[in-house]
Amino acid sequence: MPAVLVDTNVLVYAHDRGEHAKQAQAIRVLSHLHLTGLGRLSVQCLGEFFSVITRGPARRLPLETAAEQVKRMAQSWPVLGISPMIVIEAVRGVRERHLAYWDAQLWATARLNQVSVIFSEDFSAGTVLDGVRFVDPFAAEFVVERWT
Repeated sequence: MPAVLVDTNVLVYAHDRGEHAKQAQAIRVLSHLHLTGLGRLSVQCLGEFFSVITRGPARRLPLETAAEQVKRMAQSWPVLGISPMIVIEAVRGVRERHLAYWDAQLWATARLNQVSVIFSEDFSAGTVLDGVRFVDPFAAEFVVERWT
């Protein structure tokens, strides 16, 4: 099976005690991808995760815990960087595909690193853009065991 780039929302749901069903599914998905070696993270998602998980008065994680979690993920997952070419490709995604910039940067990161699948609830499931397919791991019909 192909490698999978994990979007920030999956990482956040794994720590969101207010969304019990999504939290359980996110944990299943992340565990499966980590154990099979299919999962990839991006620098962008690590930064977004820290920002979202520590934002506001009802932080999902304390700052120190969130920082430790980012460090663990960075050390234990393959992490894809951001380059000028990814930014240029993301701009093309905004102009030609009408994506929001941060979504376009995630797509460009996958595309230029030859990762053909992104797990995210933020895109229309099943959409394929220039060889990158978007899969919603929270959809009722999604079965994580099919990704082995």
